Amino acid sequence: MRTQGLLIDIDGVLVVSWAALPGTLEAYVRLRDAGVPMRLVTNTTSRTRASITEALQGAGFPVGLDDVITVAGAAAAYVRANHPGARCLLLNSGDLSSELPGVTLVPPDADPRTVDVVLVGSAGPEFTHAALNHALACLLEGAVLVALQRNLVWQTTEGLALDAGAFVLALEQAARTEAVVIGKPAPALFEAGLAALGLGPGDVAMIGDDLDSDVRGGMTAGMTGVLVRTGKFREAQLGDDGPAPDVVLESFADVPGWLGLG
Repeated sequence: MRTQGLLIDIDGVLVVSWAALPGTLEAYVRLRDAGVPMRLVTNTTSRTRASITEALQGAGFPVGLDDVITVAGAAAAYVRANHPGARCLLLNSGDLSSELPGVTLVPPDADPRTVDVVLVGSAGPEFTHAALNHALACLLEGAVLVALQRNLVWQTTEGLALDAGAFVLALEQAARTEAVVIGKPAPALFEAGLAALGLGPGDVAMIGDDLDSDVRGGMTAGMTGVLVRTGKFREAQLGDDGPAPDVVLESFADVPGWLGLG
């Protein structure tokens, strides 16, 4: 099989609410012991890269900081390159400041006329009506909208919950603007993962539970798209008008067998 390396989504693929899904830990260890190059790529911004690594280690996964690639780092690089010196309003669930080196963050109540970029991360309790209205005011004053990701939902132990994409869509419509999207399915995060693996897209499979963001995004980038039937997967997705995934597996636990590792 041509696949030599793997990019792996985290939430809904390896874990749900940071607890390992059945068989995923054993499969990850099997792949690591077989020497398969792997990186974990996530749109999650509710935790720092260090916190994600610690949570995965707590669930038993033998991962290090360099194994995890987050969208926040790619977002920081985008802002530094395209809006140097910009004053940025961050709307995110959790403290992400340490993940945005070189980015100037303003207080949440900053005058909308002084804000150059509105950064939207993962949704949570911070996404209040007042906070969203303030972000809208900044956009109406000319700020650029940058979405770290635009997933509509994410999987929790209580079921599906609204994610940032729902609010990004509302802000786009209300401000009559279009967000620059950094995370999957946009290319930046996939490119960072491929660079970390040192492999071309034709030699890598992207494994995810989100057909659009993970799998189709990876396929558009030239990778093999592997969809797992865990996390946010819903059977009805397979009947839509979009391209079918290259591979559908019951769970990440089946990946070693798919790669011929037993």
